[in-house]
Amino acid sequence: MSDTGGVSSEETREAVLAEVESGTHGTLAKTMGIEFLEAGPERVTARMPVEGNTQPYGLLHGGASCVLAETLGSVGAMLHAGPGRIAVGIEINATHHRTATEGWVTGVATRVHGGRTLATYEIAITDGRDRRVCTARLTCMLRDRPDA
Repeated sequence: MSDTGGVSSEETREAVLAEVESGTHGTLAKTMGIEFLEAGPERVTARMPVEGNTQPYGLLHGGASCVLAETLGSVGAMLHAGPGRIAVGIEINATHHRTATEGWVTGVATRVHGGRTLATYEIAITDGRDRRVCTARLTCMLRDRPDA
């Protein structure tokens, strides 16, 4: 038992990831080829292929890095919020340090603040050689899920 209405942390994590991966949420994440590697309220990890997510010059598109960052932070915030609650991104910023031209980039979102109404995550995106490509920060507002 946990403080999430009798649902274990693992059950909550699996339910959120199933929702994200089902297409109910995350349609853009699926289109971008994002694959989740680890997910919990304090840390979420996923990878994304560079191929198909580039600008015309063959470089990883900065917007693609932002999509990866927002996806990771939002999933973390949903897991932090718990059942019956939603996370809505209200602010994102990103610094692009270098580019990637092939392979995969990996993003790790780490919770910086987890309150009742706000959750903030720092997201580090690295290339296949573990070099920092982008650093982003996402803040989500946490709300009760509206009635259907």
